[in-house]
Amino acid sequence: MTRHTESLPAEYFEGRYRENIDPWDFRSSAYEREKYDATLAALGSRTYRHVLEVGCSIGVLTGKLAKRSERLLAIDASQTAIDVAREGASSNVTLEKRVLPGDFPGGHFDLIVLSEVLYYFTEADLRVVADLCCTARAPGGEMVLCHWLGETDYPLTGCQASDIFAAAVAKRAPSRRILRDHVYRLETLSS
Repeated sequence: MTRHTESLPAEYFEGRYRENIDPWDFRSSAYEREKYDATLAALGSRTYRHVLEVGCSIGVLTGKLAKRSERLLAIDASQTAIDVAREGASSNVTLEKRVLPGDFPGGHFDLIVLSEVLYYFTEADLRVVADLCCTARAPGGEMVLCHWLGETDYPLTGCQASDIFAAAVAKRAPSRRILRDHVYRLETLSS
C-alpha cells in the first residue's frame, strides 16, 4: 500500500461524501458505536462548557457530544458532511466547514475531540494542529484522541499520529492517559 505524502486535501473528503454520505459507516458500524461509547465514557460524567470537535463528519459523534456540552463547535473539511450533520444538530451545536491547519477556529475550549482525523495530516501539519489545539485549550481543559490502528494509505498511522501529537503537546499537556490500545487507541491529554 502506498502512503500519501501530503496532508489529505478537503477535496478528498468532499469526494468521499459525495460518493457515499456515510463512507466509513458511522451510522451503522458496531465498531463505531463501541468507539463512541468508549469515548464518552472517557469523559466521565462531566458536562463541558465549550467543546471543539475536529472532523465531525456527518455528526454521529457530534450528537452524542452535544448532550455533554453547553456549546459545541463541530468542524469538518467537507461541506457535504457539514450539511448532513446540520440536519440533526441540536441548538447548542454550531457546524462550520474548516480546513486545518490553516483555518483553525478562534476561542478557548474545555474539551477538544480529535477522533479518526489526525492521521490525515503530515507530521509537519500535525505539529501545527497540535500547537493550535494547545493554544485553544482553556485552562484545565482536556483533549481526547481516538484513532484506528490498522493499516491505511494516509500520511500517518494511528499510532504515529497519536504519538506525534502527544509529543508536540507534552510541555503544555503533560498528562497522557492511554485508555485503550487495541484495534483503536483512545487517550486523553491534559495538564
